[in-house]
Amino acid sequence: MIACKDQSVNTDSHFIEVNGFNVHYQLAGNSKPLVVLLHGSFLSIRSWRLVFEELAKKASVIAIDRPAFGLTSRPVSSKVTGVSYGPEAQSDLIIALIKKLGFSKAVLVGNSTGGTLALLTALRYPEHVEGLVLVDAMIYSGYATSEVPAVIKPAMKAMTPLFSRLMNVLIARLYDRIIRAMWYNKERLGGDILAAFRGDMMIGDWSRAFWEVFLETHYLRLDERLKTMQQPCLVITGEHDVMVKAEESIRLADELPFAELLVFPDCGHLPQEEQPEAFVFAVRKFLEKIVE
Repeated sequence: MIACKDQSVNTDSHFIEVNGFNVHYQLAGNSKPLVVLLHGSFLSIRSWRLVFEELAKKASVIAIDRPAFGLTSRPVSSKVTGVSYGPEAQSDLIIALIKKLGFSKAVLVGNSTGGTLALLTALRYPEHVEGLVLVDAMIYSGYATSEVPAVIKPAMKAMTPLFSRLMNVLIARLYDRIIRAMWYNKERLGGDILAAFRGDMMIGDWSRAFWEVFLETHYLRLDERLKTMQQPCLVITGEHDVMVKAEESIRLADELPFAELLVFPDCGHLPQEEQPEAFVFAVRKFLEKIVE
């Protein structure tokens, strides 16, 4: 039995400047391979607290707060500085961070929109990605397929102060409901954890940063490139996920050339939260194949 315990998000926290962001990360372990954990939208590095230490016992593990979330800085995007919240820019940041920390390759573990970015990064930088664990990954819907029409984007960008204020009000009102929807068994989400996630999200000029993520969202056409993937993949889904239906993950595993599928029963959008022991066991087993 793997004993997964709660770990404070601030334990062994570090910061590193990457592509205009002061990125908050945790690093533990000293074994191969390197594993990079990418959380989903509205969450933070805290989402991995139940599995981080256990995964680090048999791998080197990095967990980061993605741009616009957690303790990572929220600079204003600018063509002059090169700061961008777009998916390709976040993909660039992941690889740049890996290199800055002295590594050349990694296994990317992405949940939800973190899974979107993991797959995008593997397609753009195949030489730096050894494998993928896609956990209720958003590939055929939502973040991966949404797009702000180019014709209205300049006007929306010009009205950033107004729209970011509106987003602040909207998300603040709906935040608890959004997070609760990610859990199948709501009793597993304690009020203290919900409050902690809210605190991680709503730091500084958070609504403006989230608005910038929204503005840069565009149709990534990942589904059209799946057949080119050569890396081994593990696709994990919660049987009762209402954010990314299990059918989408089943389709993903079927369309990826070298993928295996695991469906976690009694689980929603966040298997690492609701089924941490099973999650660690599955990821460790997958990693063993990577280092063979």
